[in-house]
Amino acid sequence: MGWIKTNDFLPSRREAVAGVVGMATVPALPVAGRGNNGLPGPSNKPAFGLGLVTYNIGKDLALPDLLKVAKESGVAAIELRTTHKHGVEPTLNAVQRAEVRKRFTDAGIVPWGCGSVCEFHSTDPAVVKRNIEDCKRFVELVADIGGKGVKVRPNGFNKGEQQGDTLKRIGDSVRACAENAAGAKLEIWVEVHGNGTQEPANMQAILKHCDHPSAGVTWNSNGTDVKNGSVRASFDLLRPYIKSCHINDLFKNDTGTYPYAELFGLFRGMGYDRYTLVEVGRTPGDAAACVEFLRYYKALWSRLAGEAA
Repeated sequence: MGWIKTNDFLPSRREAVAGVVGMATVPALPVAGRGNNGLPGPSNKPAFGLGLVTYNIGKDLALPDLLKVAKESGVAAIELRTTHKHGVEPTLNAVQRAEVRKRFTDAGIVPWGCGSVCEFHSTDPAVVKRNIEDCKRFVELVADIGGKGVKVRPNGFNKGEQQGDTLKRIGDSVRACAENAAGAKLEIWVEVHGNGTQEPANMQAILKHCDHPSAGVTWNSNGTDVKNGSVRASFDLLRPYIKSCHINDLFKNDTGTYPYAELFGLFRGMGYDRYTLVEVGRTPGDAAACVEFLRYYKALWSRLAGEAA
């Protein structure tokens, strides 16, 4: 993907301000108090915080620059996507892992976890086993850098195989990963992902097959969540399993294509006290452009989440 100029990606300042002012707020709902991440939860603010996935934003930044961007833009936590320039990978040695942990601590940013591409839908047992072993390596890495969990994903169904068999295989594999993660006091987050597998009912089936308290889902803000203009039905299917969340283009709330105000209200109502992590489909460019974009983004997020900007 080529670089995108900041002016091509961001609204004008006048448009951005107008968007923030014109966006409807979420009604104040009861929220949990101080959660396990230390986030305050007074009645006029959400208990959850804003985080970042280095899927596109920050994907080309070295770790020191990435942490500086997060700090300057008011982002509280980072999920580190594998293969990107920050280089936080299972290949790091003990000294390097300790240095990553120290950098996060010094910056005051939470190393939320690692976004792996481990997936378990294959009909080849050797492929599934390899992905489970890869996940275990990510668990070791996250434990060493002080994170909370590892994101994995389903990635669709197999041609010619009954969907129920695929869902069971994924669920059984996630349980094997979760059993391993539990020993390190970590979690496995199954991203709501993949053609067909991302349907909330199918994700619920995966987690029911898994049936392990250390496993849950990463809500992924997909268009398939929306049923008759609402995400409530999908949210209710996955509510017991939600442990993390990815969010993308917040303007979709105003265009009527994704009801983020409703989603944030549902999070507030359940006392969700973790993070909603930015995962947009484009990169704004260099570090300065990332900071500028994230500051605009946080203003919109704050209004939607019912937090004073």
